[in-house]
Amino acid sequence: MRSTLRILGRILLAQIFIISSIQKIFDFGGTEAYMAASGLTPTLLPFVIAIEMGGGLMILTGWGMRIAAFVLALFSIAAAVIFHLDFTNPTQVILLMSDLAFAGGLLVLASS
Repeated sequence: MRSTLRILGRILLAQIFIISSIQKIFDFGGTEAYMAASGLTPTLLPFVIAIEMGGGLMILTGWGMRIAAFVLALFSIAAAVIFHLDFTNPTQVILLMSDLAFAGGLLVLASS
């Protein structure tokens, strides 16, 4: 039962990063514009896609899982602060909290 729950947990954590990276690939221009509007250089986008896809696949397969979970936790915290630090917008506050919650789950996974 424990191993089944661990696999299910890894699938649920990994899927958001894998799907998000695929969406960024299919809307590359739109994602570049979003990044630029947030003050980031769009040249970072290929690295963002690689971190999300690579980290998600590593968590999914279990290969290098702890390192990937730690990197994605840092990535999630950075994304929360850069993109969702608008406390006047309730939607952004929820997105901030969800990114931080993902980071928390990933840190638990990294420490397991």
